[in-house]
Amino acid sequence: MMKNRTASAALALLGALAMGAAQADGHYVPGVEGLQAASVPPPGFYYLGYLVNYHIDQFRAPGTRSNLPGDNRGTVTALANRLAWITPYKLLGADYGMEAIVPVLRTSLTVSAAGIADRRSGVGDVYLGPLVLGWHGPQWDAVAAAGVWLDSASTGQPASPGKGFASTMLTGGMTYYFDGAKTISGSALMRFERNGKTDAGFRPGQQATLEWGLGKSFGPVQAGLVGYSQWQTSDDRGPGASTQRASRHALGAELVYPVPGAGLFLKGALYKELRAEAGTGAQPKGSLLRLTLVKAF
Repeated sequence: MMKNRTASAALALLGALAMGAAQADGHYVPGVEGLQAASVPPPGFYYLGYLVNYHIDQFRAPGTRSNLPGDNRGTVTALANRLAWITPYKLLGADYGMEAIVPVLRTSLTVSAAGIADRRSGVGDVYLGPLVLGWHGPQWDAVAAAGVWLDSASTGQPASPGKGFASTMLTGGMTYYFDGAKTISGSALMRFERNGKTDAGFRPGQQATLEWGLGKSFGPVQAGLVGYSQWQTSDDRGPGASTQRASRHALGAELVYPVPGAGLFLKGALYKELRAEAGTGAQPKGSLLRLTLVKAF
């Protein structure tokens, strides 16, 4: 019986990875935002470069919190290039802006349970966000945004950079400053993704991502605790879909260092995933290192 369950899990994993589903399905990668995540900058043009390394220690077997047997590991390294323009115009009392994200990925997967050893590089699915709204109060900031992840990247192999479907993403969040000098902050940023269908007729369930941060400023430097949680909020649909829903949760720390003369912010964060549960496909569990460069023009 155990051998049959292992074989079934391996087959489900193979099918999921063949569709590019190396994680709880959705385009947004948790952990790229942390301290003051819901604070939109003042009007201007910005480049944000997110260099992310996600090291996969193990894979959860489909529908469980148990690890797949054998040698199963992986690494995803990505540079997400984000361009944001916060205009001088107001909409609903907020600063109005727009953004675009072009990710470049390098993925390496070794999953002996499914006989997979694959390594690929390429440009991932592109995000276009025509609506970014940023509000600012005496001791708070808030954000709302909407956009679309395009089905623009290559797919078909376990480590392909594309997901194979488009998604609509809605964003909302708030940063609160606990003192008038704004040296202590708490933030929460929620993303919600409604996923489209693949060419094979499979529709991943909707996904919600919560990123949070508690920070303290020490002069120009800011440090604090950060974390993320990601949940599948509806069932997968289509060929091979199950009623199991994926989730994962992580805790970490972040450091922010400004370079005022150059108009730069440098950020670094390290996360450790504490819990993960798989849905229809396997769910990776590991650690994430993120380095961010923010440049104002």
